[in-house]
Amino acid sequence: MTGERGARRPGRVLTALLCALTAAGLYGCSDSGPPPQPRPTPTTAPATPAAGLSPFTGLPAKPAPVLAVKLDNVPAARPHTGLGAADLVYVEQVEGGVTRLLAVYSSRLPDLAGPVRSARESDIALLADYGRPVLAYSGAQSALGPLLRAAPLGLVTESTAPQAFLRSPDRPAPHNLYLRPGRALAAAPKAEHSRDIGFRFGAAPPGGTPVTTSTVRYPAARYAFTWSAADHAWRVAMDGREARATDTGPLTPETVVVQRVTIRPSRFHDRFGSVSPYSETVGSGTALVLRDGRAHEARWSRPSAASGTTFTTPAGAPLPFAPGQTWIVLAPRA
Repeated sequence: MTGERGARRPGRVLTALLCALTAAGLYGCSDSGPPPQPRPTPTTAPATPAAGLSPFTGLPAKPAPVLAVKLDNVPAARPHTGLGAADLVYVEQVEGGVTRLLAVYSSRLPDLAGPVRSARESDIALLADYGRPVLAYSGAQSALGPLLRAAPLGLVTESTAPQAFLRSPDRPAPHNLYLRPGRALAAAPKAEHSRDIGFRFGAAPPGGTPVTTSTVRYPAARYAFTWSAADHAWRVAMDGREARATDTGPLTPETVVVQRVTIRPSRFHDRFGSVSPYSETVGSGTALVLRDGRAHEARWSRPSAASGTTFTTPAGAPLPFAPGQTWIVLAPRA
């Protein structure tokens, strides 16, 4: 069975994929790697994404609806399914200091994505510059519901579009809910197509510091990104274990952006009374852009929720990402 717009690797039949949810293992990840291989210095500043190229990846792609999926990310939820096909992956802190992922799809769709979990207030502002994307999630705190319904989002949940979801018999609830992305988009036909959100892609900028591994820590989660010259990408580890997808293998984004943001308490809390953190993605701050085995200090700016996020060098020049998948880690300000 193949995805509606194709994935990075061929899909599997549904039965085999569901079995793989349990059978796929997590493997140790080394903090060492081959020497970095920088790309040539660009001769011109990157411009607005050209026609025929995805504004999310910088790779050839036709304009297509945007689907964002909120993913569980505690150890019991791993390995994920469909994450390798995402154009963009955001890492967000939630209650208890753990994290969840927000995967954004447009260029290609996997057969399945998951496991799916609940939305948070931060998702509303984070997705505002995508126009009207579809947001697939498993639910939300009751007081958050009115804000989600008022936002420019096509909301897809198990209760509104049951045909877009399935439960895996191989995992315990709540880590067993999976999305059929094609059906999710069909359930929200007014979704807007991909558009410029401020990112630029191109050859590596001059400078930067050679980096083998970069680590980001949350109160109860840890991410490591290790450069792989063989993949020309970063291998992801979560809590000391190599991160994999059941359908495509190791997760290997071409660019990782450690975006330093203010993480403050929100006005909402979970059913146990823990206050939900809110990651502020409107404003400005510093960032670290990892690409081609090098780390580049950067600044990010997003004047309003409706505007895109730009990343520049300390001197103010556009800082291009490597074409391909990008992970944006919303990390606490130092």
